Amino acid sequence: MAKEQLDRTTLDLFADERRPGRPKTSPLSRDQQLRINKRNQLRRDRVRGLKRVELKLSQDAVDIIDELSAKQGINRSELVELLLLNEYKKTTSKR
Repeated sequence: MAKEQLDRTTLDLFADERRPGRPKTSPLSRDQQLRINKRNQLRRDRVRGLKRVELKLSQDAVDIIDELSAKQGINRSELVELLLLNEYKKTTSKR
């Protein structure tokens, strides 16, 4: 029987692999764990109706966003969404 790296049911096959350092709690490599975690995160976001958007901002703008989000107790994403929705409401109410 071949040993499959992603197979979580055959933990006994990994029992004799000893490496220095912190003991592993998962038979998967760190790279595989990160891929699985990212896939799960994307699924959770999709279920919550979230879409990924990437922005490039100056350091000054990032500092301002960090300061405002800390004052309001929300994260950057929530602050940007709040500002965007407020601006949209302003522009649509003027029409």
